[in-house]
Amino acid sequence: MTLKLAMITADTTDAEALGSWWAHVTGAEIAETNDGWFVIVKGGELPVTLAFQKVDEVTPGKNRLHLDLITEDLEGATDRLLAAGATLVERRGDENFRWTTLADPQGNDFCIAAQPEA
Repeated sequence: MTLKLAMITADTTDAEALGSWWAHVTGAEIAETNDGWFVIVKGGELPVTLAFQKVDEVTPGKNRLHLDLITEDLEGATDRLLAAGATLVERRGDENFRWTTLADPQGNDFCIAAQPEA
């Protein structure tokens, strides 16, 4: 049996708002809204489909799954995401590998890393 990644799904109390935010910051588009209960985001710089599923209450505590994104300009991307409504959690790493942990507008952690030079 072969398993392939179909999409990454996050629970949220407002699927349209969070899906729109992720579409905006990744240059993607909302492909489906399904009356606001299951929003699908595709395209742009996303290598996979993102989905945001409306729930009455999100599971409390730290994310069990998060997005790891990569960029050529870590500081510029961090600044752009902060200006778009993300929250800085922590800047991490050393001279060999750097990344920043942020939270989206609903508190879901995600990381962006500096793309290693070839």
